Amino acid sequence: MKKIVVIGVVVLLVAFGGCAVSKYNSFVQANENIDGAWAQVENVLQRRADLIPNLVETVKGYAAHETQIFTAVAEARAKLLAAKGPAEASEANAGMTSALGRLLAISEQYPNLKANENFVRLQDELAGTENRIAVARMRYNDAVREYNAFIKSFPHVVYARAFGFGKRDYFEAEAKAKDVPQVKF
Repeated sequence: MKKIVVIGVVVLLVAFGGCAVSKYNSFVQANENIDGAWAQVENVLQRRADLIPNLVETVKGYAAHETQIFTAVAEARAKLLAAKGPAEASEANAGMTSALGRLLAISEQYPNLKANENFVRLQDELAGTENRIAVARMRYNDAVREYNAFIKSFPHVVYARAFGFGKRDYFEAEAKAKDVPQVKF
């Protein structure tokens, strides 16, 4: 009889241990999915940061006296490259978007610049990059949503707490992004 009880306890311990290992591996995989999605966000933010000097130099040739905007773009780019984590990147991204908006507004004042093939190509590249950023942020937030839901559901919540896996933060837009832009002619 003792043998049966011991065997039963061993079987239960092995089953519980196997379940715990499986759950831990699931948490690690979900966590890595988020890290991979964040790396893609950083990748496309870096792509935009790499395109900006070319865009600035092209615009500089036509609007040499607009130095303030070039300084603002350079500073915003530096902040974006130095950002660590979603919160800092979100704030730096808002500054970059604002600076780029002012730079592109300047381009509207120079008809020859708008017709310049290099400028048009760079502007198209930048627009494509902005779309990639939006998609990468969406995928990152999707991965965070799935992970957060996973660690909050039962019985995962028990294992998540035991293994030290906690809630992850979303990439959120700045409050200013919710303001309706005003278009004036």
